[in-house]
Amino acid sequence: MGTVIGMIGAFDAIAKANNIAPAIVADGIKVALITTVSGLIVAIILQVFYNYILSKIDGIVLDMEDSSIEMVDMIYKHQLQNKA
Repeated sequence: MGTVIGMIGAFDAIAKANNIAPAIVADGIKVALITTVSGLIVAIILQVFYNYILSKIDGIVLDMEDSSIEMVDMIYKHQLQNKA
C-alpha cells in the first residue's frame, strides 16, 4: 500500500512540475522504498516465528501419532491376552 502511495506521490509531483527531474520524484520514491523495506522486515520476522510455531506443531502431531500407535498396540496385546 505504501509503495503505491509513494509512486502516486511521485507521479503527482511529475504532473505538477511537468518535468521528470530526479529531485521532483525523489520524495515519492523514498516513501515507496521505505514502506517496502518496512514490509519486508516485518515479513521476515513473522516468517521466522511462523516456521518456529509450525515446527512445534509438527512435533506435537508426531508425538500424538506415536502415542496413538502405542495405545493401539496395547489394546491389541490386551485383546490377545484375553483370548488366550
